Amino acid sequence: MKNENFIKNFLRLCFVGAFILIMACEDKQEPSNVPTKPDTTIASVDTFSPAPIEKLVFYEINLRSFGPGCNLKEVEKQLDSIQALGVNVIWLMPIFPIGEEKRVGELGSPYSVKDYTDVNPEFGTFNDLKNLVRAAHKKNIAVILDWVANHTAWDNAWISNTDWYSQDANGNIISPPGTNWADVADLNYNNAQMRIEMIKAMKFWVTQANIDGFRCDAADFVPYSFWRQAIDSLNKIGKKLILLAEGSRNDHFTAGFQLTYAWDFYGKLVNIFSKNEAASGIFSTHTSEYSSVPVGKHKLRYITNHDEYAWTASPVTQYGSKEGSLAAFVITAFMSKVPLIYAGQELAVPNTIPFFSVYPLDWQMNYAIKSQYRRLMKIRKEMKVSDKKMVALNADAKVVAFKLTDTNNAKDSSLIVIVNCRNSQVSYILNADVPRAVKNLITGNNEELPDEITLKPYDYRIYAY
Repeated sequence: MKNENFIKNFLRLCFVGAFILIMACEDKQEPSNVPTKPDTTIASVDTFSPAPIEKLVFYEINLRSFGPGCNLKEVEKQLDSIQALGVNVIWLMPIFPIGEEKRVGELGSPYSVKDYTDVNPEFGTFNDLKNLVRAAHKKNIAVILDWVANHTAWDNAWISNTDWYSQDANGNIISPPGTNWADVADLNYNNAQMRIEMIKAMKFWVTQANIDGFRCDAADFVPYSFWRQAIDSLNKIGKKLILLAEGSRNDHFTAGFQLTYAWDFYGKLVNIFSKNEAASGIFSTHTSEYSSVPVGKHKLRYITNHDEYAWTASPVTQYGSKEGSLAAFVITAFMSKVPLIYAGQELAVPNTIPFFSVYPLDWQMNYAIKSQYRRLMKIRKEMKVSDKKMVALNADAKVVAFKLTDTNNAKDSSLIVIVNCRNSQVSYILNADVPRAVKNLITGNNEELPDEITLKPYDYRIYAY
């Protein structure tokens, strides 16, 4: 009996001791709001799959302007508003910790990466990112990260591996040649170990945060062989990824990117509006730009992006007025398979938008312009513009006019898009073979088109027949 009581007491003490030990361990755990790096060996890829490439609509977010919170939680709060723009891809500018050594600007450049596998506390935590991705996926919106493969911050831990970086004749690590990017150190892609670590870091975000791909910064500065190696490795994860190269090299497509930048289209559009170049020139630029693009691949088209809005000018300035910026967007959105909206352009913010400092946007600014964006993108989606073939109408120096016709015999309506690129009233003569009985998709009214259409300054028309 005494032995039996001894055993019972012993077991009771063991139980209590174990409970105290467990509680003590739990007390030592970090609170849930402290960013931690998950075990990269544990994959957690979800089943979400982005829309086909030719049906993507990008929305670029500069977190430092995405007010009022200017963080990842703020983006999650505004997913409904983003979705109302017809967006199905959110591109987050770099979310990583920013280097302090040789920092430029008030808060430093997001493109000066101090740690490739962590979240800048300024923007939130790793869990905030995962929550955003999860919420976006529920709305059929993909989330991609801006990836900076060409260089790191000077205080990135990698810097101790001097062979991982480009060096001058004296063995000093250098900034990217031919640039004024003094706040970053150029990586050496002749180093195989550095390549492996870079790919490992990219895979981290796909497997641990369910990221849907990457916009790769300064892609032309990085060799083809690396991009091919990285994309082949990423594809082995088994998740459909969106891969956008900020570059113009044609071998990006061969490497596995589906999209590159449409710099020529953007430049021509700006010149049409700001330098009075012939509006019809946009069609030859369109044809030339796509002449070397493989089937199934595309150019990302835009009227602005973070670089242009920060360092060049606001679209309001570039295209003559807020109405001019809207007219330019109509051309871009309806002529292109894959358009981009940079957060702030839908508000026609008249001044530049920085990304080296915080500049919260006022989402009520120019709400009428934002409403037009929503209407236009709803029309674009409902009329299946991405499935249609573009045919230029009568050439004109001041007006961009084209048809969008069905390409798969689905008997969907064809469209006529007419845009005045001048800040003055103009007349445009329609092709004789263009149907006259149409529906105005902006007003919703049925109309009989005259042979000659009068357009107000920066006016645009979208008709279905």
